Amino acid sequence: MQEDYLGQKLCIFIGENDKYKGRILYELLLEEALGSGLSGGTVIRGREGFGAHGKIHSTKILRLADNLPLVLEFVGRVEKITSFVDRIQPMLKEGLLTRTDVRITKLRTET
Repeated sequence: MQEDYLGQKLCIFIGENDKYKGRILYELLLEEALGSGLSGGTVIRGREGFGAHGKIHSTKILRLADNLPLVLEFVGRVEKITSFVDRIQPMLKEGLLTRTDVRITKLRTET
């Protein structure tokens, strides 16, 4: 079975150690996305990156303990992405969000 529709891809750039009310932020955002009915979500750990403070975070041997960059990618219908962003903004002390219009094709096998 296949379903096509227009939507958005939301990317959230945060640090691996970022927290909200004592919880690991990326885990909380993934749970919120699932509960929001988004079509899909993935957490990607970066090898190197920089953020608002202009400091490079890296996996290089002497920097293994650094707060590595994460990219969270979510896709869904525009109205669901908008509602999700409104709900999570208070959880983000700093970071970067991007939104891109996309065509989503959902593939499912019949069970």
